[in-house]
Amino acid sequence: MHVRTLTGGLAAVCLASLALTGGQAAAAPHSANAPAAARVLTYDAGGSAEFRGAVDRGAAIWNESVDAVELRPVATGQRANIRVLADNGWPRALPTTLGNGTVYIGREAVNEGYDTVRISAHELGHILGLPDRKPGPCSSLMSGSSAGTACTNPYPNSAEKSAVEGNFGGALVGRAPAVRDRVIVD
Repeated sequence: MHVRTLTGGLAAVCLASLALTGGQAAAAPHSANAPAAARVLTYDAGGSAEFRGAVDRGAAIWNESVDAVELRPVATGQRANIRVLADNGWPRALPTTLGNGTVYIGREAVNEGYDTVRISAHELGHILGLPDRKPGPCSSLMSGSSAGTACTNPYPNSAEKSAVEGNFGGALVGRAPAVRDRVIVD
């Protein structure tokens, strides 16, 4: 009887935890010897039109570049942390809290010759808490359009990687993004 009550109590705690995280799995606590599990953020690129491949590649670049966060396509019926949409304006991000918000892949920059994968990775960088670094060299992903149309580098530099690791490596997840403006237009 005592075992049954303990098991039922554990099940209730697990269900309550799942309900508090919105049905999404949260990273498990880690021991001092084990690395922390990556915080999983989902993205919905269903509205990204012709830029879907670039968005998926931009997310994959972040996954290759950092350990503390992982970007995954949203599962059917699940609510995404990040919405990605295509429109005719300039690319921009509207972060709400760290790891959450909306990205617009604007055709205006694409029509001017900017690389779609770089745009995608850059805008996702805003959702991950990074500000613009303008003007800046092509080696800085967050230099955005100031690096010019010839720049196709979609990879964050070591400082940008480190900042994202810091943003998601601790208990800061869910706080307001480091960028204070509600709309980040690149």
